[in-house]
Parts: sequence; C-alpha cells; structure tokens
Amino acid sequence: MKSFDATAMMHLLRPDWDAPPAVRVLSTTRAGGVSLGAYRSLNLADHVGDDPRAVQANRRRLNAEAGVPTDPVWLNQVHGKAVIRIDRNLRVSAPDADAAVAFSPGAVCAIMTADCLPVLLCDEDATVVAAAHAGWRGLAAGVVESAVASMHQPAERLMAWLGPAIGPDHFEVGEEVRTCFCEASPRARDAFRPSVNGRWLADLPLLARQRLNDLGVWRVAGGECCTFADPERFFSYRRDGATGRMASLIWLES
Repeated sequence: MKSFDATAMMHLLRPDWDAPPAVRVLSTTRAGGVSLGAYRSLNLADHVGDDPRAVQANRRRLNAEAGVPTDPVWLNQVHGKAVIRIDRNLRVSAPDADAAVAFSPGAVCAIMTADCLPVLLCDEDATVVAAAHAGWRGLAAGVVESAVASMHQPAERLMAWLGPAIGPDHFEVGEEVRTCFCEASPRARDAFRPSVNGRWLADLPLLARQRLNDLGVWRVAGGECCTFADPERFFSYRRDGATGRMASLIWLES
C-alpha cells in the first residue's frame, strides 16, 4: 500500500478585494494534502472515490494550516438553489443545498468545486457571509439570487468574490445552455461565443457577474483562475473525469 505524503505544502488562494478585516476567505488548490492518484493531493470531497482516510486527513490539515475556526459544514451539492443557514454549533451530515449563509462568527461556509464557480459574499459591515456553488445549472436555477436574498442586506452593501472555475476558453456547452441563459436575460449573449465544434464556449464568471449586477451587487472581484487550464494547481472534472475537489471557505472572525 502506498503511504500518504505527510510533507506536502498547502497552497491557498486569498482574494484581493475590499472586504472588512473580520471577513476571512480562502480557496484551496490541489496542493498540500495526502490523497493519491487521480485525487492528488488535497482532495476535500468524500463522494468522488478517494480513500476516506485521506479525505479526513486533508480536512484536518486544512483546518490546522489555514486557521479554520470550526469544521465547515460540507454540503451535498445538487446543482440547485437551496440555501442552508449555519452557525458554529450546527452539526448536520451533508445537507442537500448549494449555498450556505452565516450570521454568527466562527461558522464556516464551504463550497466544493472542480470546474463549477464558487461565489463568496459578505456585507460591508461584516455581519453576514455566504457561499454559493454556481455551476451552469445552479446559476440558471437562481442559486446566486437565493444566496443574496438569504443575507437580508441591501444589495449595494454587498460584495462578492469569484473563485477558480473553468474558464471561457474551455467551457464548451450546447445550444440548450445558451438558450437557457439568453431567454432569462438578453445580456447573457455576451457570455457565449461559437466554438470550433459548432457548439458554444461559455463564460461562467461573466454569467455570474451579470446575475450579481442585475441584483444590484456591483463590487465583484475574482474570476480569473481557470481550473481546466492549470492541472498543477487545480482539479478539473471536465479535463480529467475522475478527480478531487477544491474548497472555497468564508467565515466571520470572532
């Protein structure tokens, strides 16, 4: 049996945005864990076929090395728009939801991705944070709208950061996806361009920005990191099939 690598270094992304100091945000890369093979190395998902011992070791590492105050509430993401409200005392096993919101310090919202877009939100006074899992299905279903509504703040007081996701040069979709978005908003046409295969290349971060802007959230950062194009740093389901998951976390400091 291969042994786990106990010396791997963890590499975390932290957004460059104007959030208050009490708002803590990070997004993991694939580096710094103990998983092997297709899940190398910091896989944080327990539903993709990885060794459960490795996943638990990776989650413990994340908490310890990134200063995560409590265990995140790991969602069973179903590409919908349901939001769960969490606090640091909540102990539930993988609730079916694609967004989380927290009003109390120390409650950690977590989204797992490997091409889908993590959308992390806070208000300018650091009273509430939220995280949304925005693949194209969830985005079309209204997960961003649900997450913003759950924060109970005027949109102009909110800001968002878009984490690593598949980029517009690699996210090829069919006509039905383009139609779904364009029927909801004519501006969505700007997020699609023809591919060489007669399909469409979709700009997932731009679609999320449009949805946020339509809600009145104009302070939107991030969205530049492409998971598909960077196999050394990121897992990508579209690129690899069997693969691990990164996590994007947001919480309020005590």
